[in-house]
Amino acid sequence: MNIHAKNDYTHIVEADKAHVWHHLQQHKKFETIDPLIIIEGKGLRVWNQAGREHLDAVSGGVWTVNVGYGRVKIADAVRDQLVKMNYFAGAMGTIPGATFAKNLIEKMPGLTRVYYSNSGSEANEKAYKIVRQIAHNKYDGKKFKILYRERDYHGTTISALSSGGQEERRTNYGPYTPGFISVPHNLEYRSQWGDVEDYGVRAANAIEEVILREGADTVGGLILEPIVAGGGVIVPPKGYWERVQEICKKHNVLLIIDEVVCGMGRTGTWFGYQQFGVQPDIVTMAKGVASGYAAISCTVTTEAVFNEFKANPSDPMSHFRDISTFGGCTGGPAAAIANMEILEEENLLDNVKNMGDYLMDKLQGLQAKHQIIGDVRGLGLFQGLELVANRETKEPLPEAIVQAIVGDCMANSAVIIGATNRSLPGLNNTLCLSPAYIATKSDLDEVVAAIDGAITRKTA
Repeated sequence: MNIHAKNDYTHIVEADKAHVWHHLQQHKKFETIDPLIIIEGKGLRVWNQAGREHLDAVSGGVWTVNVGYGRVKIADAVRDQLVKMNYFAGAMGTIPGATFAKNLIEKMPGLTRVYYSNSGSEANEKAYKIVRQIAHNKYDGKKFKILYRERDYHGTTISALSSGGQEERRTNYGPYTPGFISVPHNLEYRSQWGDVEDYGVRAANAIEEVILREGADTVGGLILEPIVAGGGVIVPPKGYWERVQEICKKHNVLLIIDEVVCGMGRTGTWFGYQQFGVQPDIVTMAKGVASGYAAISCTVTTEAVFNEFKANPSDPMSHFRDISTFGGCTGGPAAAIANMEILEEENLLDNVKNMGDYLMDKLQGLQAKHQIIGDVRGLGLFQGLELVANRETKEPLPEAIVQAIVGDCMANSAVIIGATNRSLPGLNNTLCLSPAYIATKSDLDEVVAAIDGAITRKTA
C-alpha cells in the first residue's frame, strides 16, 4: 500500500540534503543519491518518501520503538502533560516524574532511586560521576577507576567512548578520559582461551585478574551490558553473571548494568539482568523506556548508593552536584508511564518470550541451510547471526558482504535489519534483529525469508 505515493516530498528531500547532518553517514554519497526520508509508521511498518512500505525489524534502527509506531495512547499522554506542565528543572519534582519513578522501582526489586536525564550516554555519565564522587567522598579519591568490557558500547560522549569496547567507534576521538580500564569479552564462540571448561566462569575471572592488577583499592566500578548489543548480540555464558557479582562484592566494586538496549522488556523480562539473578548497584536505561515517543533516560540506584550522598550534609560539596537540563522535561516520564501501561495491558513481555522462541527456531533453520551462518544467539526479540567465510576456521565474513546482505533485505524484500558496522576491527559480521514487541509469526517469517533470500543472492 503506497499511502504516500501521491504526495510530492521533493522539497523535504532538498531541505534534508541541504541542511541535515545525518548520524553515521558519509554525506558524499548524497551528492548523487537522495537520503531516505521516513514519512510515517504504523505497527512494525514504515513508509518512505516514495511511498514504499518497509517492515522494520530493528525498532527504529537503534532498538528503540519497542511497542511499535502510531501509539495514540502515548502521544496523547505527552500532549496532555505538556499543556499542563511541560518542564521544570530537576531540582523540583513533577507529577509524571514521581509517578513513573514509583512505577519503575516496582519492577526493580532492590533498587530505590531514579535520576532523570535524556540519553543513554548521559545516563551512563551520571553513573560514572556517582562512582567518582563516592571515590572522593569516601576513599580520598583513590577508588576512581571504572572497568568496561571489550565489545560493549556505553554511549557517544568522550567519557562514554572512553568506556567503550568498540575500537572503531573510538577511532579519532582521543585522547580519552583517564581511569577507564578494559576487561576481556565473554563471547564463547570466539574464546580467547581456546576450548576451556566453564568458559563463563573463566571470562568472569578475567575481570578479577584486571582488578588485582590495577589494585582493588583503586577500582570503584564495573559497567557491563546484560547482553551485548551492538558488539554482536552476546548472551553471557553459563556461570558468568554469578561469578561477576561475587567478584564485585569481594572487592567492593559498584556493579553498573547498562540496560539502554535490554531495558523495558527486550529479552522477555523487564530488564536483562533479571534473566540472570543479578542484583546491581546502578542500572542505566534509555531507548525503550518511552519507545522513542519522547526523550528520557534513567540512572537507577540502590538506597545504599543514594545514601552515600547524604552521609555528610554539613559539607556543601558532598551531595550529587549534577544537572541534566532536559531531565526536567515532563514529556519523557509521561510517555514512559503510557509505554509501561501498554506493555502490561497487552502482555507484551509474554509475546517477546513466545515470538523470541519462534524466531530462534527459524534462525537455527537458516543456519542449517546456509554455511555462512556460524552462530545464532540471542534472547527474546533480541537476536543475532554471526556470519563467517568458513565455519571450521570461523573466519569472519567481510563487512562489505554483511552490509550487502543488509542492503539486499531492504532493496528486494523491503525489510530493515541491522548489523555490526564500523565498530569492531575485522569482526563487523553479525546481523542484528530487534523487532517491536508486537511482532507476529507472520512478521518474523517475512524477516527470515528476507535474510534467506539476501544470503542466497549475495553469497552464491
